[in-house]
Amino acid sequence: MTGHTQRGQCFKRMSILDAAADVFCRQGFAGASIDEIAAVACVSRQTIYNHYREKETLFVAVVEDVMNRANTMLFSMLSTFPENADNLEDDLTAFVVRLNKNCICNHDGKFLRKLVQTEGERYPHLFESWRQHGPGKLTTALSALFARLSHKGALVIDDFDVAARQFVALGNADLQMSVLFGGMPTDEELEKAARNAVRTFLKAYGRPATEKAGVQPQLAAVSG
Repeated sequence: MTGHTQRGQCFKRMSILDAAADVFCRQGFAGASIDEIAAVACVSRQTIYNHYREKETLFVAVVEDVMNRANTMLFSMLSTFPENADNLEDDLTAFVVRLNKNCICNHDGKFLRKLVQTEGERYPHLFESWRQHGPGKLTTALSALFARLSHKGALVIDDFDVAARQFVALGNADLQMSVLFGGMPTDEELEKAARNAVRTFLKAYGRPATEKAGVQPQLAAVSG
């Protein structure tokens, strides 16, 4: 009975968190009501108060739950970063597509951005934590991954942190307006945006073709 009760309580908490995330996303903190959340979750108003005491406690729990899911997906995507330079443009493009599709344009990514825009001033500490543990960790991890590629001779980078931030910014550049208004880019738009980003990045940090071929730049210039 204890195990059955615990599973039931866990299911109720998950239902409440999912319902609250939906309502907070649509109504914002001020507009959301416990009654509406209870109706969406198919639980009583008192059940919500038994678990979370008040609306603000529930809101904090929702943001933390979404952040945990978002970070789990983020680090899953980072594990697919290309390890070698055999086909760097295509491999990086595919990585950016996966990153944007699963971390930026997915439901959790859009939810967090909307909450930052609408509730960031009210809860600066909450979103500072997300910035450090979400986007902050993304650029830190990418910095190390670019350092690895640079060490292998695939890239020429002086400041890996700057390169990582620029890579993320380029990856989002062509999608910002669509995502800002709640749109979901098509696969073709994701591919085009990623290809543009990677080509621009490699123009800045890619090793020149003459060096890749083992030809000294000055000799190549003379022979040309």
